[in-house]
Amino acid sequence: MAKNNPNEMSFLDHIEDLRWHLIRITIAILICATVAFIFSGFVFENIIFAPKRMDFPTYKWLCKVSQVLGINDTTFCATEFPFKVQSRTMAGQFSADIWTSIFAGLIIAFPYVIYQLWSFISPGLRSSERKYSKGFIFMTTFLFFLGVLFGYYVVTPLSINFLGNYSVSSEISNEFDISSYISIIRSSSLASGLVFQLPIIVYFLTKVGLVTPQIMKKYRKFALVIVLVLSAIITPPDLASQVIVAIPILILYQVSIYISKIVLKNLNKKQKVNV
Repeated sequence: MAKNNPNEMSFLDHIEDLRWHLIRITIAILICATVAFIFSGFVFENIIFAPKRMDFPTYKWLCKVSQVLGINDTTFCATEFPFKVQSRTMAGQFSADIWTSIFAGLIIAFPYVIYQLWSFISPGLRSSERKYSKGFIFMTTFLFFLGVLFGYYVVTPLSINFLGNYSVSSEISNEFDISSYISIIRSSSLASGLVFQLPIIVYFLTKVGLVTPQIMKKYRKFALVIVLVLSAIITPPDLASQVIVAIPILILYQVSIYISKIVLKNLNKKQKVNV
């Protein structure tokens, strides 16, 4: 059992404390996953397979944009996708249902996951730092959900549109396995959710002295290259999609520089007061 004073906890006490936090996180994810499994029909019809239909909001918007730009030859204005989603194994649909529920459970339970992780590390922080816990949990959750929505409404439809319409020959018909289709949605959404944590990461790296605004400005060009490479990884290999994804990441990078400035300024003020 952990002692009342966190500062007196031994290494094994910390391990035990971490174990209970991880147990709570696992239970929360399983509860949310169970709820998602119960409503799997709604999840698949209205969320998973929504980007496969041409009435998806992103395709409508891109179709209008292409018409305004005078681009008539575009797949965004088609009536349907030239591919089918199939299950080629006996347990294919069941496995897809289980893993999709776990994936949904992780997203839904994310605020609680962050709360548990913060509860584990907060005893080692100063009281002045612990008072910002609500703001940290809110911002981390907000950025994660914002990233997931960006991945779902931007990265996912761009990927499905490009890969679903790509063809090397009319002799080949596109019939994708359900696991392959879902992996596009899962990887795009989760990757974007994690990428949108950049300001939070920069905040903590600045607090420990590993990052400064000067360093971020100095290596801005290298960061641009990394962003483009990252965009190429999580999007289909067409220039337009990569640029669309790169823009918000670059904005996040600039916001992170501003956050680093504020953190460094506050640290300098505290040092002067202590002197």
